[in-house]
Amino acid sequence: MPKVLVVDDSLSVRKVVQRALESRRIEVLSAASGSEALEQIGREAPDLIVCDVIMPDMDGYQICDFVKKHETLGHTPVLLISGIVNGTVLERAAKVRSDDVMRKPFAAEELLQRIESLLAIQSRPPVVATPAPAPALAVPPVKRREPAPERVPVVPASAVPPTDLKVLLDSVAQLPGVSLTALIDREGALMEAAGGLLPEAALAGALASCLVDSTGGVGQALAQGRLQSVILEYEAGVVLLNAVGEGAMLAVVLGDPAVLGKVRYHVKKALPDLVRAV
Repeated sequence: MPKVLVVDDSLSVRKVVQRALESRRIEVLSAASGSEALEQIGREAPDLIVCDVIMPDMDGYQICDFVKKHETLGHTPVLLISGIVNGTVLERAAKVRSDDVMRKPFAAEELLQRIESLLAIQSRPPVVATPAPAPALAVPPVKRREPAPERVPVVPASAVPPTDLKVLLDSVAQLPGVSLTALIDREGALMEAAGGLLPEAALAGALASCLVDSTGGVGQALAQGRLQSVILEYEAGVVLLNAVGEGAMLAVVLGDPAVLGKVRYHVKKALPDLVRAV
């Protein structure tokens, strides 16, 4: 029975992956942090590792790099998962020799196909080719050249990695009085979350999407333009919904209504980075 290690600081993600893998008779190990993952990798020697890119103590790139440089486990496939899969993410994943990259949120069936494909490749015996003897070649004399002056590479501004979506959401979730931040697309699918990661976050995102659509319709009917934000006040606190570009909404749950002004100010400052990260 193959053994897969799932590394993610989100309990809900670990549970979803665990249920999907166990349905295919795959043994599942789990870790909620990078340090816990490294301990399990050394102790359990899993056949494959599924690892989130952003975690509290270390990122998935570091874990993948550790595995690929390991003396005995360097052949172990690593599947990285991320809320954003763009050129920067793919470039960093390739640098640490990740075997695949998958975007969150994902369908369980797609995840299973990726994992089973990597496990199948892993189980194949390596093919060792016998090189043909090279013909003898006359080697011309090497002309000595003066070494060229060292050139310092110039890194264009566009090559600087953008801020990660999880980091941006964490910056809002860490504000006093905030218990949860979640980014949802216009269809109601949960893209990324930070803070108190409630098990109902995905359902709340779908309901928020319905509310945003209906409220936006009111604004259009009254010729008020595109919806920017919605403030919902409940007995236990406040929910702030804010548009992030044209394709997503940011939901912020506050236990203390008194900090709403400060949170709205911070969200507006973070919006340009959020739009670029989505």
